[in-house]
Amino acid sequence: MDGDRLVETFVELADTLVDDFDVIDFLHMLVDRCVELLDVHAAGLLLADQQGRLQLIATSNEQVRLLELFQLQNDEGPCLDAFAAGARVGHPDLADAGERWPRFAAAATEAGFAAVDAVPMRLRSEVIGALNLFRSQVGELDATALRTATALVDIATIGLLQHRSIHHHQVLTEQLQAALNSRVIVEQAKGLIAERLGVDMDAAFAALRGHARGHNLKLGHVARGVIAGDIDTAELLGTTTTPKPVRR
Repeated sequence: MDGDRLVETFVELADTLVDDFDVIDFLHMLVDRCVELLDVHAAGLLLADQQGRLQLIATSNEQVRLLELFQLQNDEGPCLDAFAAGARVGHPDLADAGERWPRFAAAATEAGFAAVDAVPMRLRSEVIGALNLFRSQVGELDATALRTATALVDIATIGLLQHRSIHHHQVLTEQLQAALNSRVIVEQAKGLIAERLGVDMDAAFAALRGHARGHNLKLGHVARGVIAGDIDTAELLGTTTTPKPVRR
């Protein structure tokens, strides 16, 4: 195992905060480096979608891509078991794994693979996917290689969850800022409506809101339309109750 290359890989897997971070490229790099650094001949990675269903995301070659798809289609195989259990799953001799994975073991053997290990992408109680490591020779995966594979997957998992958390925070921040910006526009539109229609601010807001709901539009969109003159304030009266006049 190339120590310098391994260190370089850990650094790359930890760097998920760059502006142009690409999840797909990141995970392809993970499977490629596993094949390069460990005593395995192919690798495939499945990642859970928002509904918790595993989806094929990266493989080291086309042969494994087809095998991983076969695993998903038949709902059977080491990656699915590792994901469900949150623990490493493997078999040193796939020719003997027919009882455990009858369809998958046959397909993997036919593809030229003799042994497999699946490592979950797990951080504490959260499991987000699993990595399959295939070998063409029968036998257990070397202990050092298994520890290294687990460490690589752990770093990748932390990086992905960190990126997801930061992205989620950014989305919430952007949504909050958009809401604050819209609120300013809505207040301006309320004042404009109140002045033009001679009603109080509550009635002006009711008219604005009623028009938005009646036309299936966002409140901010209607408010901008009122301010820009695209929506005639007189039209707003038809979508709400009779407005209360302003007390002079």
